[in-house]
Amino acid sequence: MRRVVVALAGVLLPWVVAAQGPLTVQPREIVDQKAVFATVESPNVVPARARIGGTIVGLSVRDGDAVTPGQAMAVIGDEKIALQIAALDAQIAGLQSQLAQAQADLARAETLFRQGSGTRVALDQARTAGEVAAAALRARTADRAVLRQSMTEGAVLAPVAGRVLQVPITEGSVVMAGDPVAMVAEQRFKLRLRVPEVLAATLKAGDPVRLDAGQLGIARPLTGRITLVYPQISEGRVVADAEVEGLGDYFVGARLRVWIGAGARRGVVVPAAYVVTRAGLDYVRLKTGNAVAEIPVQRGQESGEGVEILSGLRGGDVLVVP
Repeated sequence: MRRVVVALAGVLLPWVVAAQGPLTVQPREIVDQKAVFATVESPNVVPARARIGGTIVGLSVRDGDAVTPGQAMAVIGDEKIALQIAALDAQIAGLQSQLAQAQADLARAETLFRQGSGTRVALDQARTAGEVAAAALRARTADRAVLRQSMTEGAVLAPVAGRVLQVPITEGSVVMAGDPVAMVAEQRFKLRLRVPEVLAATLKAGDPVRLDAGQLGIARPLTGRITLVYPQISEGRVVADAEVEGLGDYFVGARLRVWIGAGARRGVVVPAAYVVTRAGLDYVRLKTGNAVAEIPVQRGQESGEGVEILSGLRGGDVLVVP
């Protein structure tokens, strides 16, 4: 069994070394990153307003609830509307009786006129009385329909899909037409960055942003893009908006640490496998001709592309794996 393992090691080891063979150092452009704070905000915070005045008789949402467009959030009741409808019902009943009487008078006047016992004036008066009674009945019926519609408008509907940020009223509260019943944050939340003005020249739409894991339950790093840079500096800071997929839509106003680009510079980046650390010092193996020497270097920040070497190397140096 040991012979098999040794044989496999002899086969695999040259492949590993070949995969990480000599590396020629080539300076490249490195994008500096700076951590800034951003807040989670909604594109729009829309108030759900009362369409009629009255008393809140039903409330079906609370802070933090998700709502859909047109969802009933509260019900406003107005006892005066019910009384006005009852009064109109009585008037409509009286007008229906008047219309029936006017129609009967018109029929009698037409009969008398055909028989030669009635006059044209009496016929015209009966016809006019019937038309007036019919018009009055239609007007009162329309008034009743308006009040019925007002009762329907007692439902306060969600204006957009999103999450309820605030419900400043309770059941029994008195509201007027136009008063806000709830504040709804529209979905697809964004990040609002406040960047020091020294970085204003390098900040532009389309620049990448990155969020570290562990913030607000973010399980893995998230990336996004700056969508808008506002053309105004306030209190020494530039405001910009960024969209990040997977940001969530719950904690509006939460502060997150965001990494943004802060300009570019020339530097040296090598894979981490070429750097070894001993006694707190970093070394690389430099190949010169047929000789290999181990030299100290100064390590910089590490990224997914490798380790930045601040000093100790220059373009054209050839490295081998320690």
